[in-house]
Amino acid sequence: MRKNITSGAAWEPIVGYSRAVVVGDVMEIAGTTAVKGGEVLFHGDAGKQAEYILSLFEKILNEEGFSLEDVVRTRVYLTNIEDWKAVGEVHGKFFGNIRPASMMVGVSAFVVPEMLVEIEATVIRTETKGPMLS
Repeated sequence: MRKNITSGAAWEPIVGYSRAVVVGDVMEIAGTTAVKGGEVLFHGDAGKQAEYILSLFEKILNEEGFSLEDVVRTRVYLTNIEDWKAVGEVHGKFFGNIRPASMMVGVSAFVVPEMLVEIEATVIRTETKGPMLS
């Protein structure tokens, strides 16, 4: 069964995408930026934008029965690759012990110039396994 999850962004119906899609135990989270109510947050601070984005991820994961521990891959896009350290430290704060596969790449621009970082993720729900029986 497929579930499309919307954020209510005006772009979703125009472009024809969902904020996230869940199929079974897999969730794909679309590229997400630090936008609330149509306004970009934390102008000039890629680290704070990343923190806001990953907080949104945590919220949607919890609402759909997933957790940060289920994130298996993140993709991080930066308009200024020199922001890698600030964004990387935030990524580490959320995923330090989880350590999903990840990549970070510099891009020339996003649709709104104040957007400095965009993050997307692949998530697979895992079962908690008890102790092995002998």
